Amino acid sequence: MTASPIDGVLVEWGDRLFYGSNRIVRSRTPVLTGAGLHTRANALRQRIQAIVVRHAPQVMVKVTGGGRGMGVIAAHLRYISKSGRLRFEDDRGVVRDGPDALRDVIDQWRCGGSRIPEHSERREAFNIMLSMPAGTPPEIVRNAAREFAKAELANHRYVMVLHTHQANPHVHLAVRAEGRDGRRLNPRKQDLRRWREVFAEKLRGWGIEADASSKLTRGSRHRNQRLWERKARERGRVGERGASADTKLTPVRRAAARAWCEIAKALASSDDMADRELGRSVVNYARWLPGVRYRAPEKQPQRELPGLERTVAQKTRPEPGWER
Repeated sequence: MTASPIDGVLVEWGDRLFYGSNRIVRSRTPVLTGAGLHTRANALRQRIQAIVVRHAPQVMVKVTGGGRGMGVIAAHLRYISKSGRLRFEDDRGVVRDGPDALRDVIDQWRCGGSRIPEHSERREAFNIMLSMPAGTPPEIVRNAAREFAKAELANHRYVMVLHTHQANPHVHLAVRAEGRDGRRLNPRKQDLRRWREVFAEKLRGWGIEADASSKLTRGSRHRNQRLWERKARERGRVGERGASADTKLTPVRRAAARAWCEIAKALASSDDMADRELGRSVVNYARWLPGVRYRAPEKQPQRELPGLERTVAQKTRPEPGWER
């Protein structure tokens, strides 16, 4: 299928909006044309629709800490597995439970590869949590987390445990920092962004609606309160500040607002009725974003249909002699 005239605009501004400057590579990369451009544009249409129409839930992938020494790592493994009462799965796909099996895993981590001392000056493991909102089937969250780990952490030893005791089903991943080839895991912001994308992709593969866009991309005004702010407010040192605080218009927010506006204009100019309907949904979504100046369309005067005239009701006066 050939690409429509607006497919190139959607790909250009959609990539800027959802993938940021780190995905724009200044090199001799092949340019999408024809069917490839149309496929890419359709994928962006689906993602835009998931955000502005279906309001797809956002995945959470977070590095919650890490162990500096085998003593801390063993304590974390005991915590996520409840001392072996919960079933845990390793990087080979072996599912076990019980205190003896847990001690075997701890010994493998301590002696497999470079020996991990009881106390270390560097981080020897990373604790990763993958979560979805309440209502998501826990088994699908575990299946998606397993596929995520095989795709992103295949070079490392890890232990995976599903937790369902809280409202949000989540999976704990304890990952050994040193890989099988000697390279060490060192996640950065770009890695966390990619991990969210991959986890959302795996969930969609299981039929679960999920998205991994950033707060700046969505134009979210909510700001998580820092611990020191909460403690200071409880002691009366600072005033109330939270989601109602003024949103600072940063260059990233300004770029996101421009991208949403360009996408809305491209969809509105399409010959496809579905594109124009999606464009109206984008306008209703983006009009409230920081950095967007929305002007309501002017009301057009009502026009008469050809051959029809508007009839004006005549006021009648009472005849003489009538009493009201």
